[in-house]
Amino acid sequence: MSIAERGVSMLAVAAAVSLLAFEAGCAFGGAEHAAAPPPAEACDAEVKPARLDLTLKDMHGNDVNLASFKGKVILINFWATWCAPCKVEIPDLVELQEQYGDDLQVLGISVDDEPADMIPWAEQLEVNYPFLVGLNRDDVDEAYGPFLGIPQTFIISRDGTLCRTHAGIAPKETFEREIKALL
Repeated sequence: MSIAERGVSMLAVAAAVSLLAFEAGCAFGGAEHAAAPPPAEACDAEVKPARLDLTLKDMHGNDVNLASFKGKVILINFWATWCAPCKVEIPDLVELQEQYGDDLQVLGISVDDEPADMIPWAEQLEVNYPFLVGLNRDDVDEAYGPFLGIPQTFIISRDGTLCRTHAGIAPKETFEREIKALL
């Protein structure tokens, strides 16, 4: 499947998920110390360690090692500039980063954008968390994908446990409730 066909497929799935959410009435640095495991009710039934052994470039070319955020709750949001639901969700992520910044690290990983395309988005949406480049990163796709649609969001506990996964957009209240359960 070509990149263009994959993008169209991802867009179709994202649109379908968004439509279903609307129909269902949905609204639209790390510490080095050891963290306690999350309470069982804070995570999905089947948890696994998150892949934090990855280093990606941010939109300015700086290396960002995901493991450096262990000790905080990590919210990883996969997105793209062509994704309308992603643009809806990002302001909520900005608010969460601002509100819980001492204990939370939001990371936005663009699945197929060049850094030059990401910078205007970050400025327009006043993004206060790192936008990372996932373009041509098969290791990232293997760790968190495959991505059948975006946005796709992962919530990781302080100890590095992958606790929650959201396909499609989710309300800020859902993310906040899940983050608080891990704090």
